This record gives sequence, C-alpha cells and structure tokens, in this order.
Amino acid sequence: MFSWIIVLNLEKLSFLTTKKTAQELHGEDFIYNLSYDSVIFGFNGKLLKILILEYHNTGLFALPGGFVKRNESLEDAVKRGVKERTGLEHIYLEQFHTFGSLTRSNPSAMKRILEENDYDVKRNEWLLDRFITVAYYALINYDKVSPKPDSLSDSINWYAIDELPSLMMDHEQIVEKALQVLRDNLEKKLVGMNLLPSKFTMKQLQKVYEAILGEELRRTTFQRRILGMNILERHEKLFQGRAHKAPYLYSFKSNNINKSQEQKITT
Repeated sequence: MFSWIIVLNLEKLSFLTTKKTAQELHGEDFIYNLSYDSVIFGFNGKLLKILILEYHNTGLFALPGGFVKRNESLEDAVKRGVKERTGLEHIYLEQFHTFGSLTRSNPSAMKRILEENDYDVKRNEWLLDRFITVAYYALINYDKVSPKPDSLSDSINWYAIDELPSLMMDHEQIVEKALQVLRDNLEKKLVGMNLLPSKFTMKQLQKVYEAILGEELRRTTFQRRILGMNILERHEKLFQGRAHKAPYLYSFKSNNINKSQEQKITT
C-alpha cells in the first residue's frame, strides 16, 4: 500500500490584522488584488482526496491559498503557503490556470470571516476588493503530511473528490480545472509527482491512474501501455506470501524524472 498527494493553490487568509494580537498586516506589504490558490490532492491507496479548510464560525469551506509579498516571487509565496499548510518543503508544484472573473470575489463572505474571528475589518479593508488568483497544484507525500489550519480556520481535513462540501467563491471551478489538467497530462506529469514510493508495483501505479481518471482500467492493457512508454525500470520482486505470485517492483527512470522536474512550472 502506498500514499501520495497532489496539491493545487487557493486563496489564504492567514496573514490578517487582528484585534486579538499585536501582529499587524500592512496591506502595503503585499501586491494588491493578487492571490494564489492551492488545490491539494491526496491519494490514500484507494480514494483521491482534497485538502479543504473550514473558516471559524462561518460554515464556509475553501481551498488553502494566500497572498504575495512585495519582496517575494509568486512561486516563493506559493511554496511558503504550502509549507505552512503541510509542513513540507521541496515538493512538486505546478501553476495551471489564472482565474479573474468579475464575479469571483465575495466581499460579504470575506467580511464575515474577519468579523467572526474578531479581526479589524477597516484595517483589512483591502481584502474586500476584487482579487485575481493564480492557481497551482502541489504533489506531496501523503504519509508525511500533518495538515495545519490557520488562525481563521477551525479545521483543515481531507475530503474524497466526490464528497466535497460546497466551496466558497469559485473554488469548485478551480478544483474541476485542476482535475481536468491533471487528467489531460497524466502520463507527462506522473513521473515527477512524487506520489509513489521510490519503488512500486504495477498494481499500485494502476490504482493511481484509476483514482485520477475515475474509472477502472483493464490490467493487461494498462501494463502493456505503460511498459511501452519506456519510462520504468524493473527491479526485484516484492515477496509478500506466495513466491510464485510476487509482483515485480518498478521505479521511474532518472532521465524522465529530471525532464519532468524541468517542466514543472507552467503558465
């Protein structure tokens, strides 16, 4: 059994000025009207899941995300946000779309989040404005993740892809787009995803495909197709019971991993 996680980036509200603490968020420290959002997909060996947070006292659910400081790059801001949510660094991270609809922002929901957490709305008024968000997905090791909610959230938990709660703003659209991009580019992206252990069985690899595509695949057809791509290196057998039924272990060829990592950031 193995575990993995994919991640896509969404607006985070954890850097806000609050009446409860001495910490102050100065709007001038951030790039106005620009945010990033993260969709975090996780695979527990059977189900594809997404990391979702719930804002305190509001019943509002959202994908984790954040804002870009004036002294940091967009990519560094996203990495910082993912690390704060998961505790992980050096992960596979990819930009997949920009969302800028005139109707995507929801000032009333933002105001409610601030008020319910006793934040000074007037000092954080810049957060009520329209935001264009850049969406990312990150791929991280499921077993190593310890999800951490921010100061505005009661919880941050995993939800099965087909059992997601209703999400605020356009976050459902962002999830759908992320899943579409992943499915359309699965064979190109899988090598660098870091979703599998360093060595895995063909059955484990097939389960990843089935979870992402949302359909069962014929074992013989899948195996023939994957082996024909010439991206795997075969190793010793994995002995767990009957020796004659032990499956071979595989790993991705290093040259394919390097190519995938070079192409991980897209527009």
